[in-house]
Amino acid sequence: MLKKDRYKLFVAHFSAKQPDAETELHYNNPYQLLVAVILSAQCTDKRINQVTPALFQRFPNAKALADVTPDIVFDYIRSVSYPNNKAKHLVGMAKMLLNDFNNEVPSDIDQLQKMPGVGRKTANVIASVIYNAPAMAVDTHVFRVSKRIGLSSGKTPLAVEKELVKNLPEHTIHIAHHWLILHGRYVCLARSPKCNICEITNICKYFQQNNKITKIISEKTD
Repeated sequence: MLKKDRYKLFVAHFSAKQPDAETELHYNNPYQLLVAVILSAQCTDKRINQVTPALFQRFPNAKALADVTPDIVFDYIRSVSYPNNKAKHLVGMAKMLLNDFNNEVPSDIDQLQKMPGVGRKTANVIASVIYNAPAMAVDTHVFRVSKRIGLSSGKTPLAVEKELVKNLPEHTIHIAHHWLILHGRYVCLARSPKCNICEITNICKYFQQNNKITKIISEKTD
């Protein structure tokens, strides 16, 4: 199967099955999403959603967050991964949001990455989720699933990002990020992918290659 056909079938399938796919992080405004995504690095969305209600109640906006020390923020996020660093990042981000961005979460990837705790992946999430920009955030799920399916052969997250952006129809890029994440989270698991319930095995290189190996082994043992 040609790669362009694989992309076409991938988009057709998920456009029909998950036309409204979205982030599983809970938020009510751009500031809250930015906080949640910074916290979600190397941590589950489920855990972040348990932490953020109390956090947002105590720090409803950037000014409230910028006015405290990281030690105070730490008490609200102690159960997430790397709470010390993330507490410092959140306070630093809030101060920069107020002082450099007039309390508005920027849409530009480069501007976003100037803030503490905001790497390229986080910046792409904000740009795509808040502003529907054609930005592709590549986390472990996107990296794994896009390579398994055969959408990308990139060796690094940036290489995978560029290949996906190049080949996906521009209007689908912001939602394709969620298609890949959710597929990786619930079907195409890292250790034991659920190929038996997967609906895109017809385009999946991983599945097809495994089937070939199984068939060869079976023929040799018959």
